[in-house]
Parts: sequence; C-alpha cells; structure tokens
Amino acid sequence: MSDKNNDVAEPKENKGLGFALDFGPLLVFFLAYKFIGIIAGTAAFMAAIVIAVVISKWKMGKISPMLWLSAVLVVGFGALTIYFNDPRFIQIKPTIIYLGFAVILGVGLLRGKAMLKYLLQAAYEGLSDEGWLKLSRNWAIFFVAMAVLNEVMRLSLSFDLWLTLKVWGVTILSFIFAIANVPMLMRYGLDLGQDDDAEEAASK
Repeated sequence: MSDKNNDVAEPKENKGLGFALDFGPLLVFFLAYKFIGIIAGTAAFMAAIVIAVVISKWKMGKISPMLWLSAVLVVGFGALTIYFNDPRFIQIKPTIIYLGFAVILGVGLLRGKAMLKYLLQAAYEGLSDEGWLKLSRNWAIFFVAMAVLNEVMRLSLSFDLWLTLKVWGVTILSFIFAIANVPMLMRYGLDLGQDDDAEEAASK
C-alpha cells in the first residue's frame, strides 16, 4: 500500500512544483516591477525563468516544452525591453506564446493528434484519445482568445494595470477554464482518483 501511495503523491508534488515554476517567474516580475521598476523587473524576470528551467531539470528530470518556449521568449523579449528601454516588447511576449500554442494545437488537430498531451508531458489518468483531442481543441480556442485579449489590454491599458491583470486576472481565468473542462473530460474517462481515495479509506 505504501508504494502505491508514494506513486500517487509524487505526481501531485510534481504538479505543485510545475505550477510554481510556471507562475513563480511572473510573480517575481510583478513584485520587482512594483518595487524597482520595469527595467530591473525585466532583468529579474529573465533570471527567474532561467532558474525555473534549471530547477525543473534538477527536481523533475525534464523541462516541459511550454517552459522551454516561455524561457526563450522571456529572455529574448526581455533583452529587447532592456536594450530599447521599451516595455512593449515584454507585453507582446504573451501574445506570441498564446498564438504559438494555438498553432501547435491546431496543426495537431488537423493531423488527428492531441498535441496538448505532448506539450504538457503528462496525461490525465484514464483520459481517452478522443478526450485529449477535445481538450486540445478547447485550449486552442482559449489560447486564440487570450492572444486577442492580451493585445486589447496591451493597447488600451497602462502597463501597471496590464501587468496586474496578466498576473492575477489571466491566471484565475485559466484556472476557471481548466475546471470548466473537467465535466467533459470525465465523460471521456478522466479518473480524478476518487476510487483510490475510497479504497484507501476502506483499508484503514
């Protein structure tokens, strides 16, 4: 029983660490910008994303394609932001990421492949191939909508308000969207671990 519990606990720990590695650098950027300004904040953002890549490789043994792409764009557009002293470069970065993921997922769907499964490098337990395809379709649409939303915010809001909404609003919106997909995923075999929890409770 203990081996099974360890197998279950490890993916949960990895998911928590994965979220920290994805969200942490953005939070560093937000706080650094608030206290020391856009240029220093951008430099801190670049350093934080590089550290996230190193920690991911060290603690998880891999670097997800999503983290790789984010790191490359943060470093690239961050360097342009610092060199030209223009925050618009770092603001454009999310649009490119969203569109990039949307294109990858869209091309995969045209080929009948659920690319989201490979981007995440993790599978929802029990989810069927058809479920993965529908999830990839939904996220492709979501990424396009987020790219449009980012451009609207970038062009119409101050940098301070844009960053606040990017850190908190977009993160919350992404969580809501992910949760909204759960009922559909359960129809296609997603296992939320309820059976394992019931089995564990019965064994005590």
